[in-house]
Amino acid sequence: MQSVAEDDLLEVLQYGPFNVALQAAIQARGLSLDSLRRRLEQQGIAVSLSTLSYWQRGRTRPERADSMRAVRGLEVILELPRHSLLTLLRPTADRSAGTWLPVEELCPEPGVRDLLDEIGDRGGRRLTGLSLHDQHVIGRRRELREVRSRAVFQAQQRGVDRWIAVYHHPHGVLPSSRTARGCRFGRVRMDEASGLIAAELLFDRALGRGETYLLEYGFGFDETGPPITEEGRGFRTPQHEFLIEVRFHPAALPARCYRTWRPDGHTALKDTADLRLSSYHSVHFIEFGMAAGYHGIRWEWD
Repeated sequence: MQSVAEDDLLEVLQYGPFNVALQAAIQARGLSLDSLRRRLEQQGIAVSLSTLSYWQRGRTRPERADSMRAVRGLEVILELPRHSLLTLLRPTADRSAGTWLPVEELCPEPGVRDLLDEIGDRGGRRLTGLSLHDQHVIGRRRELREVRSRAVFQAQQRGVDRWIAVYHHPHGVLPSSRTARGCRFGRVRMDEASGLIAAELLFDRALGRGETYLLEYGFGFDETGPPITEEGRGFRTPQHEFLIEVRFHPAALPARCYRTWRPDGHTALKDTADLRLSSYHSVHFIEFGMAAGYHGIRWEWD
């Protein structure tokens, strides 16, 4: 049975703010800031005592990717539920108003807003993306065969019961099949001219405030699509965790792979890092605390 103190800790972890939750967790576990610093150091994470002190006093907040990694480490050391501290770092109403990107800014195809309006876009701000894993499968003719996604969301308001997934094929090819687990497809709208698809994914129930939800979905493509050289995803708000993997057919391995980024759908892609193809014909990257914008992988066939 949980103690009263543990119940109080779980409540503050649900509603925050971040500094109050961090301070409560440190006090509940009876650890000093120096012991936290040393245990983070054992995980290969360098954080100063002053930084930890500022975080728990609310003078500063973790912002950069290495700081988000430190927060993940604190969750483990303090024996907290996964993402419990990271969730409290989501943008506040004031901050998100400045960082929230309209979907038209991420997707340059003009028909995307029409598809969302047909479905009835109720506003994604009611959900926070905690974790999103994308896998793209490339066939022997260098064409896209399948896109699989696994996502964890947290409801910011009571009553959220759906999420709208948007996918744009690089060469305008529409999917020939779709799959869903932990949810079901509702209204689906496609734009044949641009290869856009917007799909309503229905939860099994309306969520309570702060409740999380796990779902998986995917789109399959016929073997007739042209070769592609990049894949990725646009985020309208900062994302806690994003993992993207591209898996290649053994007969169609790329010569070089790069991580790419752009702030919106109208800016040219920029290579930000080289990526190494594994012996299992796969390339990936994972990031925590990403900025809003488009994040992806590009490759060259040689």
